[in-house]
Amino acid sequence: MSSSQLALALADLLLRPGFGSRRDPDRVFDRIAAAAGQAPGDRQFVDDFRSLLRWWAKADRITPVGWQSAQAHVRRHLTNRARVRRLIAEHPQIEREPIENPVFVVGLPRTATTVTHAVLSLSAEHRCPRLWELLTPDLELPPRQRRQAITTGRRLVQGTNLFTPRFRDIHAMVAEGPEECTFALPHALMPFSQARIPEYRDWHCERDFVPDYRYLKQVYQVLQYGRPRRRWMLKSPMHLENLDALRTVFPDATIVWCHRDPVTAVASFCSLIEHGMMVSSRPLDLPGIGTTWLELLSRAMTRGLAARAAIPARHLVDVPYSWLGSDPATGAPKLYDAVGARWTGSDAARLPGVVARPKGTRRHTYDLARYGLSRADVESAFADYNALRAEVDRA
Repeated sequence: MSSSQLALALADLLLRPGFGSRRDPDRVFDRIAAAAGQAPGDRQFVDDFRSLLRWWAKADRITPVGWQSAQAHVRRHLTNRARVRRLIAEHPQIEREPIENPVFVVGLPRTATTVTHAVLSLSAEHRCPRLWELLTPDLELPPRQRRQAITTGRRLVQGTNLFTPRFRDIHAMVAEGPEECTFALPHALMPFSQARIPEYRDWHCERDFVPDYRYLKQVYQVLQYGRPRRRWMLKSPMHLENLDALRTVFPDATIVWCHRDPVTAVASFCSLIEHGMMVSSRPLDLPGIGTTWLELLSRAMTRGLAARAAIPARHLVDVPYSWLGSDPATGAPKLYDAVGARWTGSDAARLPGVVARPKGTRRHTYDLARYGLSRADVESAFADYNALRAEVDRA
């Protein structure tokens, strides 16, 4: 047994006494909600998370660590929502903070969205959310509280690396590094990366996401309030399915759309899901991972392509994988030019450190067939996207 397997087995053993609480998720939720607090008029937000915890409690193959993770997910979102609403009540001018011409990096997962976001975050003229900020969004903190918030982020990263060390080889996280909006969006696809929750999937696919994006804007207004205003550089592959809602709330946003062969992207992402999910669900259903995520990602792409037609050309930047995947020294200045930003010598000097593989990580290998999928399955699901990608590559 490896050290990570031993650590996970011990964690499951320690948490097993509380595992039975999932038989009464409402009671668990009531404790979480009471501790988090609730702002007036926030009943729907809270009730939505009550439903999520109920569905999560019934998930097949969930482990004690998985149930603890579900509670932590709900607790974080309720606590952060209450804090953001309280801060806005205390400082109404927060909602007047302009989030002007932000950049949102989107695309299928594993299409270089992370490195694209990191490159855009290089400039001193740009502002990106750090992982620790997304975990505990707040106003400028005194040094001691700031250190505590960063420590919380570091513990999350350390726990992930302890229980599933290969995850770092696929998607390395750093508490003080740029991270994606998924951690702040109330109802992104993140729960599906931890458990199979069919009721939540059905609910998710019918949801109006405009309120979620309004809240996301409030999070960034809180993080901007009282600090120097810089252009926001934001990112999540999960924005792809909700570009219409995103643009309703951020009408002047520039959409940076990263492109890569979906056969490669889907295989790589299924591998990431496998390594992340092994912490919270056992035994793993590898074909189930393939079926679930091919469906979710192809649906997201269909919705993204439909929304793309309404995006003005001046607000849309297509980024082929080759720009940063093979020649970042040439691609990075092109990227900055395309979003109307200034590329400097200082940015160029820092570029190698951003695009290099994190020290100590191993090469990521993956196989589509491991998840019960074939090249034909993926190409059929993404036929319309592949036509667009061919145009982007030619251009």
